[in-house]
Amino acid sequence: MASKSKISRTRNIGIVAHIDAGKTTVTERILYYTGKSYKLGEVHDGEAVMDWMPQEQERGITITSAVTTCAWRNHDIHIIDTPGHVDFTIEVERSLRVLDGAVVVFCAVGGVEPQSETVWHQADKYGVPKIAFINKMDRVGADYFNVLHTMKERFTSIPVAVQIPAGSEDNFRGVIDLVNEKMIVWSDSTSGMEISRQDVPEELADEVKANREKMIETLADVDDALADKYLAGDEIGVADIEQVLRKATISLKIVPVLCGAALRNKGIQPVLDAVIQYLPSPEDIPPVKGINPVTKLEEIRNSSDKDPLAALAFKIMMDEGRKLSYLRIYSGKLQVNDEIYNPIKKKREKIARLLRMHANKRERIDAASAGDIIAVLGLKATTTGDTLCKEEKPIMLELIEFYEPVISQAIEAKTPADQEKLTLALEKLVEEDPTLKVKYEEETAQTIISGMGELHLEIIVDRLLREFNCHVNVGKPRVVYRETIQKKAETEGLFEKILGEKKHFGHVRLTLTPRKRGSGNEIVNKLPENIIPDEYYDIIQEGIRESMMNGVLNGYPVMDVEVAVSGGSYREGESSAQGYKIAASSAFREACGMADPVMLEPIMMVDIITPSEFMGEVIGDINARKGEIQSVNPKGTVSEIKAKVPLKALFGYSTDLRSSTQGRAIFSMIFSEYNKA
Repeated sequence: MASKSKISRTRNIGIVAHIDAGKTTVTERILYYTGKSYKLGEVHDGEAVMDWMPQEQERGITITSAVTTCAWRNHDIHIIDTPGHVDFTIEVERSLRVLDGAVVVFCAVGGVEPQSETVWHQADKYGVPKIAFINKMDRVGADYFNVLHTMKERFTSIPVAVQIPAGSEDNFRGVIDLVNEKMIVWSDSTSGMEISRQDVPEELADEVKANREKMIETLADVDDALADKYLAGDEIGVADIEQVLRKATISLKIVPVLCGAALRNKGIQPVLDAVIQYLPSPEDIPPVKGINPVTKLEEIRNSSDKDPLAALAFKIMMDEGRKLSYLRIYSGKLQVNDEIYNPIKKKREKIARLLRMHANKRERIDAASAGDIIAVLGLKATTTGDTLCKEEKPIMLELIEFYEPVISQAIEAKTPADQEKLTLALEKLVEEDPTLKVKYEEETAQTIISGMGELHLEIIVDRLLREFNCHVNVGKPRVVYRETIQKKAETEGLFEKILGEKKHFGHVRLTLTPRKRGSGNEIVNKLPENIIPDEYYDIIQEGIRESMMNGVLNGYPVMDVEVAVSGGSYREGESSAQGYKIAASSAFREACGMADPVMLEPIMMVDIITPSEFMGEVIGDINARKGEIQSVNPKGTVSEIKAKVPLKALFGYSTDLRSSTQGRAIFSMIFSEYNKA
């Protein structure tokens, strides 16, 4: 092992699951057996601890940090804490974005639950290789082969059983490793630390033989070399099987399936073996691509210390009042006190400290290199999704898509004491969650929070209470509208007034033209020479920009307008900055009123994955919500429906979709465009 490079001995994985599958217990056991924690985490009965909260709002596994590092068989395993409930927010997008592999935990009783389907499809979207662990084999009603059967029906990648259970429910004794044909048993007296590998008992020999044959047949289907051997009747050795399992897992063709009972301390070490055996190291995944901000050309960075630095900040956390930035290093090296460059913010940053995160403590390190996932102190300007690189070798990695908030809600503190807490708490939440926006409305004295959907805002309110002990009253969710113009208009603004002792004068002529939807606002200088001194142009722009924030119809921001400053006049001794700012502002408002203003509403691109038998109902419901179906793609037993739907018609949609599809359909929505309301 020692000869392998550090990077090939690294695994970046996430443990993902439906809320009750026992993900926390599995993670706790992993940390215990790898020597990271010295006592078993007290998750008293696997599933009860998390039940006091509404399932939708469950915030994921309870390790204090977002990343934990542990060692197993001379390999470093970085485990990312992914949220238990994939509410399609940034949390999961960003975790899957920086992961190389995932362990998907299923419950042997519950089987493939809606949420585990969601996680699976999310991982497919990012091309993340997976292994599956069927947990709770000791529970009444546990049925390993039934879960396997459902996985085959629901997923495109083929599940391959590399283990079968020896007994189940009360008789669950251990697992049988089909690759090596050994039975693995755990001693109860040592909390599962001691493992013994024994020969397969007589009474199970036939079952083991049949299942091993089935495993080899499935592998022969996805690998030609193995198929040739199999058909020729040659001996297929353990090394052959392991090699094909690794290759086919990394290329997303198959998913190895293991089983156990995490709460009874059975089955965890083989999962760690499988992570090393079958999941990719950073070297096994394609090199990362980015754009050089100077040349605007695409460049690639290989997973190697030799390539120039490319790292992605995928999560920001406030920890005891200090800002921790989590980075995935794709290439190059980082050292304490390094000067690095953020091409998105065009700022230089300095690394104050590098930290390797562990479950219960953090360790200061001097350097980190390609393949590592670490936390950094000292980055002031960096936010989620920013790239960090060397200034002389700049690269911008693909941004993590942030969606513009489309739904807002008024919140107010219940008491004056809560008001102080609220301001601080919201500042911290905004820094951590780039999809949350906060603004204060003077007229109504309310704080408005905006986010990605009803559930997102519910979770934020819940976190205000739980993490910051801040009590708030909550208004109803509202859609965030915009305004624009539909025709060209020209007008002038004139301001002359004596304020205090001084006369203020300003005079500008503006021409407003509608722009293509989604192209943004633009202010252009078309002033003939020597009409207005140059120093006033910036203040004229400022006046226009401020007016754009509040449209003439209902005070919503104005978008997609070109404003040309085309004329005006100047009076020596009377013209003032304030005069021009007010003149520009009033001219803009007047021109908007003349240019046929119109309200725009947010339209969402909704992506629904539903079992095919419910397709008719789902499409009918979209049509009833005035949605436009964009495409329908059958994918085996499920169909994917893409549609554009006005946001206001989507309130409560998740509940309606669940009830019309027996909880089996999932959907994600992202902002698509603004269109006439």
